[in-house]
Amino acid sequence: MPADTRVIVGLSGGVDSSVAALQLVEAGYQVEGLFMFNWGEDEAGRCQAADDFDDAAAVCQVLDIPLHRVDFSAEYKTRVFQYFLDSYAAGRTPNPDVLCNREIKFDAFMHHAERLGADLIATGHYARMDHTGNTPRLLRGQDPNKDQSYFLAAVPITALAHTLFPVGEIEKSHVRAMAKAAGLPIHDKPDSTGVCFIGERDFEGFLRQYLSGRAGPVRVSGGPLDGRVIAEHAGLIYYTIGQRRGLGLGGVAGAAAAPWYVVDKDLTSDTLWVSQDTHHGALEQTQLVAGPAHWLIEPPARAFRCEAQVRYRQAAIGCRVTPLADGRIEVVFDRPPRAITPGQYVVLYDGTHCLGSAEISQAGAAAGAEPTTSESIA
Repeated sequence: MPADTRVIVGLSGGVDSSVAALQLVEAGYQVEGLFMFNWGEDEAGRCQAADDFDDAAAVCQVLDIPLHRVDFSAEYKTRVFQYFLDSYAAGRTPNPDVLCNREIKFDAFMHHAERLGADLIATGHYARMDHTGNTPRLLRGQDPNKDQSYFLAAVPITALAHTLFPVGEIEKSHVRAMAKAAGLPIHDKPDSTGVCFIGERDFEGFLRQYLSGRAGPVRVSGGPLDGRVIAEHAGLIYYTIGQRRGLGLGGVAGAAAAPWYVVDKDLTSDTLWVSQDTHHGALEQTQLVAGPAHWLIEPPARAFRCEAQVRYRQAAIGCRVTPLADGRIEVVFDRPPRAITPGQYVVLYDGTHCLGSAEISQAGAAAGAEPTTSESIA
């Protein structure tokens, strides 16, 4: 029963987690808040988290619940941020928000909450859990424009099974209305944007503080300028597949007045390959290899059909997934998703049910890899 259940809510100082706490209080749970410090000071010398903590404290005062705080900045830097840097140095484009959920919010945070006496934890994610069957299932949030199951797809199902997602059942517009009606002082606070620890700062400038890129040629792939060097870049680490903005390639002699896109990064020669063809083959590949796979269901023994998406905001596309003997998966899409990018995650769905995920290692087919079985399901 709720009155006998102690729930510790991860409060960020934002609207979603605050309304999650509000809903739990109204449902009769024993609710406490826990605020995480995951990052240090910004350029102005004040930690942004300090402002967010003040907001979380103000919310707890209105709700009349206690607020704990814990510093996970050391864990964050070793378990999330270092991988972020290593990935960029290796030419990949990582997704630190996925890692933050797996390593911090649903591991370090959960264990700390348990030490505080929590029976369950709760967050402000727009996702749902279904406990009606034999095993718990992660489902998309009710609001399709805010669904965040993509970012939870690398979290162990055992951790998700002990988590409540109160706002996952409602629309975002309703969440803000609930916050205002309850007198929560953050009801009109803007949603956070950008990478979790970078926020609104200049991304390239931030990355330059930690990694030094090697300059190299910018070459054209395809078209009348095929193979021609048209510029010099400051380092491949500052670019991602499919990138259009910030390339600084306007006014190239002999080129059309059209956007340029990054289509490949050759780390061997430090060459950045670009094209003005929005349908360039590198941007519309139909296969990828990813892994090792993280399953939220019983690991499949043979190929199967489902839907998948390779970025948070992209629509899920029908596909065929083949488990490989080494633990990776090969995904073949019915139609090409835009700009498959190593380092990002492919997340698998059966309707609203999230089946699992894997970090993309390459676009294209697996070379020499064997499926787990020759049998497949159409």
